[in-house]
Amino acid sequence: QVQLVESGGGLVQAGGSLRLSCAASGRTFSTYAMGWFRHAPGKERKFVTNIVWSSGATLYADSVKGRFTISRDNAKNTVYLQMNSLKPEDTAVYYCAARKYYSDSYYPSSFDSWGQGTQVTVSS
Repeated sequence: QVQLVESGGGLVQAGGSLRLSCAASGRTFSTYAMGWFRHAPGKERKFVTNIVWSSGATLYADSVKGRFTISRDNAKNTVYLQMNSLKPEDTAVYYCAARKYYSDSYYPSSFDSWGQGTQVTVSS
């Protein structure tokens, strides 16, 4: 399995920016895609974005399109989430996730490995 460790969360004012990092280790050769989910209070864990490791193809939830950018550093086995123009509704615990195979599902159950989560709080 792949081990994932997130970092970079914190408190930021609305309109500000934050960059999250997710470092992968272990059986990284088996990874098809890595991405981010978020879990806000009172809501289900929800897909934010992911990137196909080999091709760099990306997909974003409508709620973050134009504001968030996912990227990868192949040499470091690390994926990043650049978050700009942050809104209070972006406040959540952000989880890095990975999966071994392609799927047209972006529910949490379709991902195999998970990080511990990092808190992002956006103040108004």
